[in-house]
Amino acid sequence: MTLRISVIGTGYLGATHAACMAEMGYEVIGLDIDKTKLDALAAGILPFHEPGLPELLRKHVASGRLRFTDSYAEVAAGADIHFITVGTPQRADSQSADMSYVDGAVDSLLEHINGDALIVGKSTVPVGTARRLSEKIAQGAKAGSSIALAWNPEFLREGFAVQDTLRPDRLVYGLDNGRGLELLREVYAPVLALDTPEVVTDLETSELVKVAANAFLATKISFINAFAEVTETVGGDIKVLADAIGYDKRIGRRFLNAGVGFGGGCLPKDIRALQARVSELGLSQTMGFLAEVDQINLRRRDRVVSLASHMLGNELADKQVSVLGVTFKPNSDDVRDSPALDIAVRLYNEGAEVSVYDPEGNANAAGRFPRLNYVDSYTEAAKNADLVLVLTEWDEFRELQPADLASVVSQRKLIDGRNVLDRPEWREQGWSITGPGEYFELGNMAPATTAIPVQS
Repeated sequence: MTLRISVIGTGYLGATHAACMAEMGYEVIGLDIDKTKLDALAAGILPFHEPGLPELLRKHVASGRLRFTDSYAEVAAGADIHFITVGTPQRADSQSADMSYVDGAVDSLLEHINGDALIVGKSTVPVGTARRLSEKIAQGAKAGSSIALAWNPEFLREGFAVQDTLRPDRLVYGLDNGRGLELLREVYAPVLALDTPEVVTDLETSELVKVAANAFLATKISFINAFAEVTETVGGDIKVLADAIGYDKRIGRRFLNAGVGFGGGCLPKDIRALQARVSELGLSQTMGFLAEVDQINLRRRDRVVSLASHMLGNELADKQVSVLGVTFKPNSDDVRDSPALDIAVRLYNEGAEVSVYDPEGNANAAGRFPRLNYVDSYTEAAKNADLVLVLTEWDEFRELQPADLASVVSQRKLIDGRNVLDRPEWREQGWSITGPGEYFELGNMAPATTAIPVQS
């Protein structure tokens, strides 16, 4: 018999997981309380940008393998395994993660499940959550029902979510007394057939795997950005430095790219939630270094605003500034905690006239900060600009040539916030260009030995 799967929560993670489960051949029902979102998904329309996912969604809505509902009764009756993929945002009153959506999903399932079922958490949660939920399920399951809980963390990269679901680099299962392993292996049989590594562990380890991975990546990014602060002061080439240490196999080159810092809905939230959780456990000093990781990350934004001001004679008021890219990363329309959007807003608040172009992120950015001037191309954004900033490394910005903007800008000044352009080539074409890890005096843009003060 074909496995019947439910996915509770149809946001970024849930919609991806549901469509990919259907692609694996299962009958899938996605649940959400947002009727407008459900209607859009049923019509094959995604509320966010993710390459390859719209096609998969439309394919399996049409095939009948994937459908959507707002009824827990329908989900409980129509599925054998329930994946919880709801959000765990940062609480408004603290750095802790908000567990209300996870708890609400479990409570609603317990109200309606009759018989045997497996609930599988995929949401990123503080360690100890799964154990608490397991106890709740044991106490709240209906008489005659046997409900097991497992934790199966997700490791999706925005822009590569379909690939990361269908061909993940590992599968992690956190189990309570081993219950649910057989069914999980059945669900992931197509993935395991690709020789995907499988990690079977306890509930607590599975919860920690995701936050540990994100904490490590955030630390690695802030590490190279901390050294960028040094090279901005004393000189040096941050990219060569990263290359040199990246040859060490213990370190590796990936994520050693100095820039404007990390953002999005995961890394900032998760490192703060981890600090809050270990503090609750009486281990406040254990993850104290993550506070500095967070501060280094936020200082990159300060640095770019200071640099922009310096390049414009310490006067941003009424200057025309072009911002290319406002999403936190390319191949996404996500502007949550985006350093690029934050920088654009800060420049606006300093009095600059800011024109923004992002291939996918304009609408979401305008929803959060409508007062910027959002336009439809990089040439329109750069028209009459006194300064251009490349803040997200979309391919069309990586491929920019000096002549592409020279005829439309007012001044040939550019901040390469992601270190993706060939700066010597741009300088040969008369551009004043700089970026993370490098300081150049205005005018001839020759290397300098003193840094621009970073705003506090």
